[in-house]
Amino acid sequence: MPGAVIGVVHNGQTVFFEAFGHLDPAQGVAMPEDALFWIASMSKPITAVGALLLVERGQLVLDEPIGTYLPAFADNAVQPTVLDLLRHTAGMPEGLLGDTPVHRLYAEAVGDGMTDLTGAEFVERLSALPLLHEPGAMWHYGWGLDLTGLIIESLTGRSLGQFLREEVCAPLGMTDTTFGVPDGRRDRYARPLTGHVLPELSRARFHSGGAGLVSTAGDYLKFVKMLLDKGNPVLGRKTAEYMLADQLAPGTDTSRLEKRGWNPGHGFGIGLAVRRRIGGAPTPGSVGEVTWPGAGGTTWWADPSEGLGVVVMAHTTAKIEPQIRSLVLRSLDRA
Repeated sequence: MPGAVIGVVHNGQTVFFEAFGHLDPAQGVAMPEDALFWIASMSKPITAVGALLLVERGQLVLDEPIGTYLPAFADNAVQPTVLDLLRHTAGMPEGLLGDTPVHRLYAEAVGDGMTDLTGAEFVERLSALPLLHEPGAMWHYGWGLDLTGLIIESLTGRSLGQFLREEVCAPLGMTDTTFGVPDGRRDRYARPLTGHVLPELSRARFHSGGAGLVSTAGDYLKFVKMLLDKGNPVLGRKTAEYMLADQLAPGTDTSRLEKRGWNPGHGFGIGLAVRRRIGGAPTPGSVGEVTWPGAGGTTWWADPSEGLGVVVMAHTTAKIEPQIRSLVLRSLDRA
């Protein structure tokens, strides 16, 4: 990998924060600590926090059918709930992750989600498709957090970027977390090695709550600290506990979550995976640990029982989390 920025928080204190390697390997530019990275699906927990803020304010009800908030779905005979969107049990899969006729319909409609569709067009296309399964019956990665972001926009009258900036990022001091790369910060955007192609984020015509954010290790470490501090100062304590709890009901088909390369040994909370057992996963950890990495190579995890949070920002195709996890967990015995 060309370079990385890694941060570790333990018991409320940042105990490690360092940049390694190169921001631009072709030019030999050293990696700065405030380098920007496409965080992809690490956007999902941030969008989920935005949705839970609206729940706390009585504007959003999690067990309501999504047609209550997105009129394009209102006449559909079977509708997932908002909670289904947040825990990936809605039945609206990412079409490229399967080869059934329903998967192919979703692939044809929205591809991999990096689309030039408007938000309204994105909703309209999804609302016209059949569900892969009964809502709640199966965990299947899909478009739930993108639709959640559009629900947030419909309820607040603000773009998702504006809402998250004002309601989540500003209270935490996350000044570098944005949808896409601002023009004045492009020199801080980390370049991958040759052959690793990142999406062209400027193509997007709506703010993707599932995968559109760019951030820094320092910003995301602040977000992780908030989760470990029971939501303070953004969410109420009970709301944060709910977010980090496994939301998959007994009997939910988790075969796609257990599949190698996803999260074996985990259930799913609100916008993030929740570890159910120590055994069964390929690395050590704790029951109740939460995580959800990004497709571009970034990752993170938070372990409330240990007061531990780790953020790894890198644009890489290498699987680096197991090695970094081993180093961090070994150091707990020396802390």
